[in-house]
Amino acid sequence: MKITLGRTAPCVNSLALLGVSGILWFAFAWQLLLHELPCPLCLLQRAGFAMVGIGLLLNIRFGSRPLHYGIVVVSALAGMVSAARQVLLHIAPGDPGFGSPFLGLHFYTWALVAFFALLLWSGLVLMLDDMGSAPAAGGKRAPGWLGKLATVAFLSILLINVLSTTVECGFGPCPDNPTGYQWLP
Repeated sequence: MKITLGRTAPCVNSLALLGVSGILWFAFAWQLLLHELPCPLCLLQRAGFAMVGIGLLLNIRFGSRPLHYGIVVVSALAGMVSAARQVLLHIAPGDPGFGSPFLGLHFYTWALVAFFALLLWSGLVLMLDDMGSAPAAGGKRAPGWLGKLATVAFLSILLINVLSTTVECGFGPCPDNPTGYQWLP
């Protein structure tokens, strides 16, 4: 008996994109409410989540393709590397870490866990999705209401993060330990 995702693949990708969007929305809300600006490694992790979201968005819009899952996998690996780097920077005893912890762990530790989960998810979906429900090459798929919701949630937080990062860092490199927005008084 062959187990496949079949018609549920768009729904699965939409839910995953909503999860990635939720992560980005939560990090941005934390940034605003606690006045904790993201460091350069934090921004790299957000970029990793954004690229994962782009791969998922391509699956929603154009149908499941190994190329799209490849974007998810490579982006999750890149995000995992930046999160692991930050974990290792703050692993020494007595190091308070960067930013406030959430449920006992810092965001970069949660990011490492989330990127690992995305890699596992991608592997499982690649094993189960027969890619047979995809439209013809180059064809577009009309996403359902869940896909539309996921797309709007993702694209809006992506735009907000780009604007916020530009206001924080300007057009140059971001400071190692940001204390304010470069373009705000």
